[in-house]
Amino acid sequence: MTGFTPGRRWQPAYSPFQKETFGERALRVIEYSVKGPLFGCHMCGNCLLAETALICPMECPKGLRNGPCGGSTSEACYVDPSRPCIWYKIYERSFEWGREDLLLEVLPPLDWEKVGKDSWGAIFKNAWNIGAKKILTGLISSETRAQTIDGIFRPVRQPAWWKGDSDYHPPAYVEPASSLQGQLVAGNFVVTAEITPPLSSSTDKLIRNIEMVKSLVTAVNFTDNQGATPRMSSWACSQVAMNQGAEPVLQMSARNRSRGSVQSEIIGATALGVRNVLCVTGDSAKMSPSPRDQMDINDLDAIQMLWVLRRMRDEGKYLDGREIKNPPMFFLGAAASPFSSNVKFQALREQKKVNAGAQFFQTNLIFDVNGMENWLNELAKRNVLDKVFILAGVTPIKSLKMAQKLANVPGVYLPKDVLHRIEVADRAGNAQEEGIQIALEIIGKIRGYEKQGIHGIHLMPVGWDEVIPRIVLEAGLVRRAKALPQFVEVRSSGLGVPAM
Repeated sequence: MTGFTPGRRWQPAYSPFQKETFGERALRVIEYSVKGPLFGCHMCGNCLLAETALICPMECPKGLRNGPCGGSTSEACYVDPSRPCIWYKIYERSFEWGREDLLLEVLPPLDWEKVGKDSWGAIFKNAWNIGAKKILTGLISSETRAQTIDGIFRPVRQPAWWKGDSDYHPPAYVEPASSLQGQLVAGNFVVTAEITPPLSSSTDKLIRNIEMVKSLVTAVNFTDNQGATPRMSSWACSQVAMNQGAEPVLQMSARNRSRGSVQSEIIGATALGVRNVLCVTGDSAKMSPSPRDQMDINDLDAIQMLWVLRRMRDEGKYLDGREIKNPPMFFLGAAASPFSSNVKFQALREQKKVNAGAQFFQTNLIFDVNGMENWLNELAKRNVLDKVFILAGVTPIKSLKMAQKLANVPGVYLPKDVLHRIEVADRAGNAQEEGIQIALEIIGKIRGYEKQGIHGIHLMPVGWDEVIPRIVLEAGLVRRAKALPQFVEVRSSGLGVPAM
């Protein structure tokens, strides 16, 4: 363990991608010899230590520069259990030092032309341009000290191609970009549902499931290789949904995308009619079956994706500054984790996503409504609830095995009494029915927060898509008279199945 970092090892430095002068090489060696032992420096070329409480974010196995991810806990990193969650430690120390608001600044991804080089040279150059007299004068006065320091470091930390800040950026358009946004703006309590992308190229079952739910929900969400396991892409599923007259929510995971692919994909998706986009960092390849993808660093995180896509839409510019003659139009969303890490930490993380551009949240699974209320209270303290629509995530537990697995999923809290109910029901042979009843009870409780921060339900059946109609109807989320012609209920199995 190095001097100031809670991580477990001193990382080897990146190698620069370009030739260096003797002076540049000498400065890099000096910087690394100081920051390596103290901070576990990786020589990323854009040091963020001043913003992250002197804990290097590159110690995060995902390389997240606006962390934490949705699996953050106080115990350990779920990707590398031998070390603590670096971003949990960053938040913990920042709150202790009273510097948590610095974490709201949207920090840029790595500039790979600078990776492996020093950060000090740019700082010294900027200080030289400002002038020693002006800096000294500014540092003497307590009123101008912070502004002076920021003037030295901000241009280095926030290059002209990024210009990140900690402010809220409302959308630059007025009319709703999608039916989902229109329903939410109108004050309706909406329902969205997750349909499992197929493992094969056949779309028969996918189409049946879309037809089964499309009149019962406002939009259909398609995961993007959930669990880092390949399936049909969210992009392709969204196109199938639009062909069937359903409105999709395109999920875009940062895990396997570069900043270039994110920009090109959103242009293509919106050109074909996609109007709802959900940005997620994505599960680590650690969760995938072997052989695994590269696990050491993401090019982007979810917050950086939100920042890039919002600017493409509202400012009509690519990341490299090129203008977009016909900018894409979409309703921009993100995932939220009410039970990931400390609720205060997570509320700040959610605020940062909203500032970056998130207009709606789909939350992780909720089994503890009282815990959800604590999270909402923290969001209210940060003045977030009037800036974002929140869809609460609910899933029916299909089996005891599923319940036991959920109890160990990072970012999900399954209360012991819920697990006990499933255990008892499993012994009686009716675990599925009990799982449905628990989901209905949770939805009923969540409905009590309508107009108080919760604007809808996001159903995540985790492969049990055929149960969606029954839950929607029995929870009273749509009028039964409208929905009944779509399907018949099979009480013996406890499921709603399509009418033939």
